[in-house]
This record gives sequence, structure tokens and C-alpha cells, in this order.
Amino acid sequence: MRKYFGTDGVRGIANKELTCDLAYKLGRAGGYVLTNTEYKVKVVVGKDTRQSGDMLEAALIAGLMSVGCDVITVGVIPTPGVAYLTRKYGADCGVVISASHNPMEDNGIKFFNKDGFKLDDEIELKIEKYIDNIEEIDYNPIGEKVGVKIHKHTATNDYVDYLKSIVNADLTGLKVVLDCANGASYKVAPAVFKELGAEVIDINTTPNGKNINDKCGSTHPEGLQKAVVENKADLGLAYDGDADRLIAVDETGAIVDGDHIMVLGAVYLKNKNKLADNTLVVTTMSNMGLHVAAKEYGIKLAVTDVGDRYVIEEMKKHGYNLGGEQSGHMIFLDYNTTGDGTLSSLIVSKIVK
Repeated sequence: MRKYFGTDGVRGIANKELTCDLAYKLGRAGGYVLTNTEYKVKVVVGKDTRQSGDMLEAALIAGLMSVGCDVITVGVIPTPGVAYLTRKYGADCGVVISASHNPMEDNGIKFFNKDGFKLDDEIELKIEKYIDNIEEIDYNPIGEKVGVKIHKHTATNDYVDYLKSIVNADLTGLKVVLDCANGASYKVAPAVFKELGAEVIDINTTPNGKNINDKCGSTHPEGLQKAVVENKADLGLAYDGDADRLIAVDETGAIVDGDHIMVLGAVYLKNKNKLADNTLVVTTMSNMGLHVAAKEYGIKLAVTDVGDRYVIEEMKKHGYNLGGEQSGHMIFLDYNTTGDGTLSSLIVSKIVK
């Protein structure tokens, strides 16, 4: 039974449940468990726009460096960006400071392994054991073996360039409204759409630390619906605070949820003979409409428990490359190892175009 880790890392009210002390211990214990102390290891750390992010980042990084980890900070960037950059920079693990779609007073800390996947249960349990017995970590490097912090100024551009290379589309003539939830996608999403030629109207792209997910983003799409109709846009795209999920809006202002988007993606890949085993992985939350549509298009379904962790486990186990949840998590496993709202929105836009 886990004490600290939930299905999506360690979460809680910042400075009350998720304290600086706990963040430090997570860094120290996580760094110790995930890395080999015989050589200098690298850890990528990113965050969303919450006010508490700087505080928790400082404590977490101190813990990591105290066991000799060199920390590459990439600043405010979507969760899937950290998963990708961990692989690109050859790091031993990645950490995201975010509470996703939750209110600003919450925050969280989530680890990825060197391949960009969430940690296995047994590793999380080992980290928890050290958190409660932090004195058992007797590794205290000195001198040049102490970890250092390196800020990667090109991180956002590196991630944008990767997204562009995946989608490889000309979106000229497409008018889109992007709702970035005043969160981690506020730079990345508008940049990549504009660079691919789309006409972009962005809303909720002025984060102040307090307004993340506040009546905006994928959990509150009302403003996006209105903006799409008023601007006569072709579609609207809404992310959550850490941009790992997507909800879309069509040209009439109607919601297009994760089930619709998953079927769109599955049909798109199947038509290109790129849908592994013609199978889409979904959860028990997906509605009957998805099941009917999948059957109509000759797409098989694999059904898991609710949670993107279980979707990804099923995909890895059987070699499937597309899965997701009704809530808007979409995993294109050929391109990234976790739900990626920006990538999903680009693929939807390419299909619409």
C-alpha cells in the first residue's frame, strides 16, 4: 500500500500536505533510488505555472543535488515535454512539478524513468521507504561530486521542433482557438501552431501563478466554445494545466471529448496502416458510442481500468501504439510515452485540414 504516491505521483495542497520538507526528501530518496551513485547522473526537472512551483522546485532540486545528481531545469513546460526531453538529453530520470487540472493551491511531483515512462510500483514503494527513513541514505558526496543545476534555455524550442517534426503538416488556412488554461502550454502550443502556418487565436495564455485552470482549460471549455463561434474558427482546442490532455470544440461550439478524438486518431492511423494490430486501448469510462464507432471502422478495442497508467501498461504489454481516456488523455506511443495534449491537438488539426 502506497503512503505518498498516488496514480499520478505525489499530490497535495502545497506547503501543507506537499511541503518543502517532503519535496526535499522526494528529491533525495528519488535521486538515490533511481540513479547509480558511482557516476554523475542527470535529472530533467520541469513545472507548470503554479505559484508554489518555484518553492517546491528549489527543495526538490536541493534533495537531488545532495545525492550527486546534476539537474537540468527546463522551466515551465508541459508534462509530456519533460518525458520527451528526458530522453533527448540522455537523462537518467525526469521530474514534473504539477497538479495537472487541479486548483492552483494544489501541486504535485511526478517522476519519469530514463525512457520517459512513469515509475513502476516497486520503485515508488522503495522511494517511500527511504522518505520515512531518510537517515538510511548515507551517501553525502562532497567537492566536485555534489550535484549542480544547469538551466536549459533551449528546452521549449527543442520540444516545439520535435512536435513539428512528428506532425509534419502545413496548417495554413486553418483558424484555431487555443485555450492554454494559463498553464504549462501557454508558450508551446501557440508557437507550434503558428510555425505550422495556422491562424491562431489564443486565450488564457497570461499565467500569473494563481489563475491556472481557473474557469478555463479542458475542465471549463465554456469560454473556448464562445470564442470559436465568435471568431468563426474551424475548431477550438483546450488543454489542462500541465497539457497532458485535450478537449476539442467543433466549428459550431460543440464539445468533442476524448472518446471522439480517440476514434478520429484510430481511423487516421488505420487508414495509413499505422495502427498496431488495428487496436485502440480505452478504459471502462469510454461510452457505447465509441464501441459502436470502433466496430463500424473495423477497429478492435482493448479495455483497461480507469487511469492512463493502466492504458500505457496495456499498450506496452501488447505492442499497441494508440490509447487514451474519455477525459482527453491520448497516448501516441510511437511519438511520446505519456498523454500529450499539444501533440493530440496537432494531429486533430491535421485531420481537420
